[in-house]
Amino acid sequence: MAYTFEIHKDKAGEFRFRFRASNGETMFASEGYKAKASALAAIESIKKNAPGAEITDTTKETGS
Repeated sequence: MAYTFEIHKDKAGEFRFRFRASNGETMFASEGYKAKASALAAIESIKKNAPGAEITDTTKETGS
């Protein structure tokens, strides 16, 4: 199994998607979208723009 985006409807009737790892584990989930086309557009945006995404760590190191 490869990495996949999985679109579903939530209890409120909004479209959401999950990104699943090759082992089936959910790595992240989206917000709700009223239109399926909006959820699909968000997926395409992630696929296009995320490969070079930087990591911002807002956690605070505890001193040593």
